[in-house]
Amino acid sequence: MTLSTLAPESVAVITGGASGIGLAAAMRFAARGLRICIADTDDQRLATAADAIALVSANGADDVLAVKTDVSRIDDLERLRQQVDERFGGTDILMNNAGVQVGSTVFGPAQNWERVLGVNLMGPVLGTRTFVPSMIERKRPGIVINTGSKQGITTPPGDPAYNVSKAGLKAFTEALQHELRNTPGCRISAHLLIPGFVYTGLTARGRTEKPAAAWTSEQTADFMIERLEAGDFYILCPDNDVPRATDERRILWAAQDIIENRPPLSRWHPDYAKAFEAFSQKKS
Repeated sequence: MTLSTLAPESVAVITGGASGIGLAAAMRFAARGLRICIADTDDQRLATAADAIALVSANGADDVLAVKTDVSRIDDLERLRQQVDERFGGTDILMNNAGVQVGSTVFGPAQNWERVLGVNLMGPVLGTRTFVPSMIERKRPGIVINTGSKQGITTPPGDPAYNVSKAGLKAFTEALQHELRNTPGCRISAHLLIPGFVYTGLTARGRTEKPAAAWTSEQTADFMIERLEAGDFYILCPDNDVPRATDERRILWAAQDIIENRPPLSRWHPDYAKAFEAFSQKKS
């Protein structure tokens, strides 16, 4: 299914597509001959990204559409879908990738919570509800990729709004895949992209050079495509510092907080520091 979707003439819609992982994915898809729509909130970034994508597209600018879109607004998403339908005839790949991380605390500004949940969680929910019904009706193979985060699985302290948004997106994407595979005649699958440490505008935080530990957006896009072709649902990305085995131990420890009746976020609890260190060194 995935192989036939990532084929020339297929149409990919990528939110947050003017930079970072979204732009890297758009470039990789375009190089394979796909037609691309990128959606983002900044006109200049959109124009610059569209020009770059056109350079690697089979038919240049004819294969590229750029639409200013706030994914937290259903009217914007409806307009985006209409423009894609008018230009390309429909959508085969939907990548709900737009994200923000403005910082939060439990009792911090409410507008921070509203913005993060609006973009990171409700953006993919609304995007899926806007695009996927017509994707199913087309009877063509298709995929939905939702960009999650390891913070939505291990939920480290420091930014609860972001964690909640990505934890909710994990649950939503799992529910989406279950519903799609149980829909008669549906040829659409869903996938959860779980990046590692990736150097993007979202993670730069004032740095002007990529840290040695981080992957590039291009490495992440390449890994994503490799695992899509393998049929993975959970696309758990490593980086230059954290291999998959380390992620697996961290995820398993977090899940066992419930089973072992430990305090929440025990990985960061001083009473469990030595126990977690020993556990993290074990081989799976």
